[in-house]
Amino acid sequence: MTNGRWHAVAARLLPNMPNFAPVAASALFAGTVLRSKPLALLVPLIALPISDAVIGFDGWRITLVTYIASTIPALLPMLSARLREPGMFAPVMVACSLIFFAVTNLGVWAFSGMYPLTFEGLVACYVAALPFLQHTVVGDLLWAAGLFGGAWLVKKVAGRNAERAPAATHAIH
Repeated sequence: MTNGRWHAVAARLLPNMPNFAPVAASALFAGTVLRSKPLALLVPLIALPISDAVIGFDGWRITLVTYIASTIPALLPMLSARLREPGMFAPVMVACSLIFFAVTNLGVWAFSGMYPLTFEGLVACYVAALPFLQHTVVGDLLWAAGLFGGAWLVKKVAGRNAERAPAATHAIH
């Protein structure tokens, strides 16, 4: 678990495309596989401030909105066992990407001072953010595929090794 949290921090700090980060995928993975709900919520809440300490914080209100939105991928699988089923990680990850886009850009509009607090300002904020959405969705899906696929592979290999272990033990005796 600790390695996953540091992975999320390191990957967010390395040069990459904007919004192509493993934080949401790590949160979804934690919310799906960890039995401890508080621990799953801590994954993004630890990764974000550590990486923000290096790359810089936004205003406290935007930071708060971002951190809260980053816990949503950990929360969703806790709400329904159906959302933890193997085939659900991709649709849930896309939903989380879209929710993150909507919530965080609402926060940027409301708290950054970059846009007038009018309907036109809100539309302008979302339009300006659209180029980043594709990186968010693709990044979240690729990171999630890597995490869930890696876990599946480890489970598969461990299962094979467990099947072989009793046969090898009998051969030694």
